Amino acid sequence: MMRLLASARPFRRNLLRPAALVAGAVVSAALVACNGDAKPPTAEPAGGLPTPTLVVRGGAPSGDATVVVSGSTGEMDDVPRRTSPVVLGSPEYAVQGFLWWRPEVAERDLLIAKDMGFTWVKQMFSWRDIETEKGKFDWSKADHIVRKSIEYQDIHLLIRLDFQPEWARSGCSDQGPPNDPQDYFDYVGAVAARYRGQVAAYQIWNEPNLAREWCDQAPDPAAYAALLKGAYAAIKAADPTAYVISAGLSPTGTQPPEAYPDDDYLDRLYTAMGGDSAGYFDILGVHAAGFAAPPETSPDEAAANPAFGGERFFTFRRVEDMRAIMTKYGDDDARMAILEMGWTSDTIHDAYKWHAVSEETKADYLVRAYQYAKANWSPWMTIMSTIYLCNADWTKDDEQYWWCVNDPEGTPRPAFNALKAMPK
Repeated sequence: MMRLLASARPFRRNLLRPAALVAGAVVSAALVACNGDAKPPTAEPAGGLPTPTLVVRGGAPSGDATVVVSGSTGEMDDVPRRTSPVVLGSPEYAVQGFLWWRPEVAERDLLIAKDMGFTWVKQMFSWRDIETEKGKFDWSKADHIVRKSIEYQDIHLLIRLDFQPEWARSGCSDQGPPNDPQDYFDYVGAVAARYRGQVAAYQIWNEPNLAREWCDQAPDPAAYAALLKGAYAAIKAADPTAYVISAGLSPTGTQPPEAYPDDDYLDRLYTAMGGDSAGYFDILGVHAAGFAAPPETSPDEAAANPAFGGERFFTFRRVEDMRAIMTKYGDDDARMAILEMGWTSDTIHDAYKWHAVSEETKADYLVRAYQYAKANWSPWMTIMSTIYLCNADWTKDDEQYWWCVNDPEGTPRPAFNALKAMPK
């Protein structure tokens, strides 16, 4: 995926038409990487976190035991905590939200997700918005999101952890790993300790097979493996009940230094892990844009049909190519999660017109995608996260707007209604 247009809104992204693929352009469904609007964070440092100790008492409303963490900051100790991981079905229904800057939007969109019958919401906890200085944390917005997700019940959070602060690494056009990986491990460990038993899953970074997500340097699967391993250890030490999910990879055929093809990168990642995901992740994350193809379209069909883009990665079922790599390394016991999936209705931006579908077709394809996964990818497929509950600040001028299942003010689109009505 290549950034084609300058934008005042950070991390805006665009796709290329099939004609541009002869140049090896990068493509992806990961269309946004901002926590909300462009408001700067207000720091309210809370200091560091001591090591928690557990005291189990009684039973939570869900049937799980409630855990009080002694020795933490005390800020979240009044909120119930699980003592075991969330049991994962195949699939689990998720949607990405933008809950960060406005408390009222967070509450509205959590309730919208619940009304849709979805039990997972994906949200970014950007490192730069929380750890304002080394060891100083502003938990105010994160606390509100976690509290409300538990208050409304039946909503689990999948939290994405990336976007380094300037003090950890500067000079990246988008984002990149910190100069000292231990700074990241300290951060993810602090998040997991504060929300022990309250946040169900964490995503470690995003699209590390793209140079722009790796501080404009050639992607490095071995370096990401090391980042993933350290983050896994930090999270598990703080919260053994949380799932650790690897970053979704951008579906692309572009070669270094701009990117690695997603399948090539995953193969190299397994090599760097010694062929075994144990100690690196619980669940492999992937991205699965549908582009112009119906969800049942196989990678072989997408490669053979110019109308579908003429590449294996231009289809929702690209997931199966990635699963085959897991099988190659004997990692069949590991499960998968789709961290971004969807179709766009964007006929305004030239880069997207070739694979735009109508709002009604988007609705139909999303339902069929979940149905296909349930029929064909059980039991190894878990969370499937649709993009998006629309950011309240997006307009029709933003390409991200056209992937949404509702309008920025919350009005349902056909996809919302279809997903709500879909048996789950």
